[in-house]
Amino acid sequence: MPGFVNEHRPYGPYERWVKRPLDAVLAGAALVALSPVMAATALAVRVKLGSPVIFRQPRPGLNEEVFELYKFRTMTDERGTDGELLPDEERLTKFGAWLRSTSLDELPELVNIVKGDMAVVGPRPLLVRYLDRYTPEQRRRHEVRPGLTSLAMSLVRNGSGWDKKFELDIEYVDNVSFLMDLQVVLKTVLIVIRREGINEPGYSTNSEFLGTTALGDAK
Repeated sequence: MPGFVNEHRPYGPYERWVKRPLDAVLAGAALVALSPVMAATALAVRVKLGSPVIFRQPRPGLNEEVFELYKFRTMTDERGTDGELLPDEERLTKFGAWLRSTSLDELPELVNIVKGDMAVVGPRPLLVRYLDRYTPEQRRRHEVRPGLTSLAMSLVRNGSGWDKKFELDIEYVDNVSFLMDLQVVLKTVLIVIRREGINEPGYSTNSEFLGTTALGDAK
């Protein structure tokens, strides 16, 4: 696919000068404050699922530059007779599902924020293989850093289809502000506490994004 051209321009002092330093400070403080929780979670993952404790996967970030995402592991490494990994729904344990429902599996992403790979708020980083499936408009989600949480997550979490999530991603890109970030964080806290929208209906996690014209994703 053609190289990514970022035509996005920061809309004000917050996005231009404040957002990145603030994200780094908040993520660093959260790492310190939540270190006992992260240590306990890591131990539980080690006991329940074994090693490795941390799941690492390449994801596209700002300007589609690929970085290594960190999460607590939630699935087993069970494989079929052909040597291939079993489907997600067969490898996701009850413990792993609980980690996802509480969003504890996302805590290692605080390291990604400190490193500059991610932001506190921004479109969620998806799979590298999705890059050539986006429409030009959907591809604009990479004009800003991906986030630990997103406008889409704060409103629908995983309880909606891809088109709606991407619409909200672009709405965020076009309207970045401190007030929006604050609202997204507060709404995300509420939706996680209520355990809403944990999975896309009919799936153990999310459906595969096959493009907006595939398998009913078209408008």
